[in-house]
Amino acid sequence: RKDNTLSLTLNRPEQRNAYSIAVRDALYEGLEIQANDPSLEKTIIRGAGACFCTGGALEEFGLTDNIASAHAVRTSRHVGRLIAMLADKIECHLHRACIGSGIELPAFAGRVVAQENTYFQLPEITMGLVPGAGGTVSILRRIGRQRLAYLALSAKRIKAESALAWGLIDEIA
Repeated sequence: RKDNTLSLTLNRPEQRNAYSIAVRDALYEGLEIQANDPSLEKTIIRGAGACFCTGGALEEFGLTDNIASAHAVRTSRHVGRLIAMLADKIECHLHRACIGSGIELPAFAGRVVAQENTYFQLPEITMGLVPGAGGTVSILRRIGRQRLAYLALSAKRIKAESALAWGLIDEIA
């Protein structure tokens, strides 16, 4: 925290900030500070290291024996819902890879700034999945259903310039 701004950093650079259970829980707890402290005017979310976030931590996929329980935990600590609730106070600063949840979650923010070398991808279909961190809502709101369908069904990458033109991000810095 500095003055009225809270800074949160995804800090698993050795794993390219893959969105693990630990990252989810820590990010949720950080956002709860924003939610419960009226003196905070803004929260900036960044990623440490080479990229912002390469999406879900694949090593954690399929670890649970109780799918219903795992779903209940994910929905009770849904970072996307919290970012959406606080959107006018949340700014995400993105760089390089923003894959899966690495763009699904920032798309809920009120302001998304990306470096020129940033790219975006929803590769879930190649794994037999759909975007599961809220992208079917957050990205849809920003770019519409046809562009979301293109991203989700093609698994192709788009560059920051296209993301800006589409409205997925608000600025290239």
